[in-house]
Amino acid sequence: MSGSIPGPDNIIRVELENGIVVLVYENYAAQSVVIAGAIQSGSLYESPAQSGLASITSGAVMRGTQHRDFEAIHTALEDIGADLDVGSGVHTTGFNGKALAEDLPVLIDILADVLRYPVFPAAQIERLRGEILTGLNYRQQDTRYRAQRAFREALYPEGHPYHYSSRGTLETVPTLTLEAMAEFHRRHYGPRGMLITIVGAVSAAQAVEIVRQRFGDWSNPEQPPIASLPDLAPVDEIRRVSVTVAGKTQSDLVLGVAGPPRRTDEYRAATLANSILGQFGLMGRIGEEVREKLGLAYYAYSSLEGGLGPGAWSVSAGVNPANVQKAVDAIVGELRRITTELVSDQDLDDNKSYFTGHLPLQLESNEGLAGSILNMELYQLGLDNLLRYTDEINALTKDDLLAAAQRYLTPEAHVVSVAGPNGG
Repeated sequence: MSGSIPGPDNIIRVELENGIVVLVYENYAAQSVVIAGAIQSGSLYESPAQSGLASITSGAVMRGTQHRDFEAIHTALEDIGADLDVGSGVHTTGFNGKALAEDLPVLIDILADVLRYPVFPAAQIERLRGEILTGLNYRQQDTRYRAQRAFREALYPEGHPYHYSSRGTLETVPTLTLEAMAEFHRRHYGPRGMLITIVGAVSAAQAVEIVRQRFGDWSNPEQPPIASLPDLAPVDEIRRVSVTVAGKTQSDLVLGVAGPPRRTDEYRAATLANSILGQFGLMGRIGEEVREKLGLAYYAYSSLEGGLGPGAWSVSAGVNPANVQKAVDAIVGELRRITTELVSDQDLDDNKSYFTGHLPLQLESNEGLAGSILNMELYQLGLDNLLRYTDEINALTKDDLLAAAQRYLTPEAHVVSVAGPNGG
């Protein structure tokens, strides 16, 4: 299998003179090509008063450029059967596209056009703003969303970028002007820190040259250095917040802490511990105890975000409002168990087999390959990361999983948020 896994010997990595990093993996199994990439322009670079600015800007770039209006952009994509999406998160604005290999020059040309030359047409931007506000209004009645929002606002203090929704709020989105979007684009879109991964039936030399022709002359002297996150103090108490959403019959809860960033040494051990806690099979121990055995939840699982910063390690559940405290107690009991007891040999072996067996499936498609290669570069994991993966997973011990769980999960100090008909 190692011969077909992307690594330093078959991933071509080229850094252009302006700092753009291009990674190409040739795959002639299908006559298509996939691109995936990122630029350094997420909500990390906006002020709380302009929450949602990075997100609406990323949506706006596809609405019209100096060379193509909205219809021309999408007609050009439809004419070749291609897809292209641009969207923003906290740290980066990402883009993804797919086309026939022969149409890669057209796809990259459109990508360069929307990233470099957007014009923010008023009518299109107002339509986009309306779509965002409709989504935000809808989410105000979604107890699952409200519980997640309250959880993040309580876990991350005001001033920390993770405290805020990257999509903005009902209060901030209406205030975001066309001038603010154009200024954000002018300052934060540029080649510094830009990554583009290309996977498919195209030669690496050709792919690099196509990118060089469309992006090689891009410069932005005002583009700031890549931003860093402020320090985050660990939770040292139980913080409980509740949100009342009238007219609902279900409560949703989120309980957790800040977990390890993706590039930390203990991340792999934490992912296995999280799988045992609330993912594997019927959602791990959380699903077995809270949903199957006690019958307290309609759904219950744990998740570990990873990422460039301390994303959440949390448990989510949907419960009858009368059972909220019982569900919280059961979840805390499972956190205490995973942080005080070694997992069983069977749990460890089963999860190792799942993780190593899932890798080939992840790499079956060009999309999976492109995403994996992009992550290796974005998180600075090394281009041999996938080659090391199976050995590193198999080398993990029960003590490693316990140590990772103990470092982050704290049964006696965490955030609990509940959203439902009676708060929580």
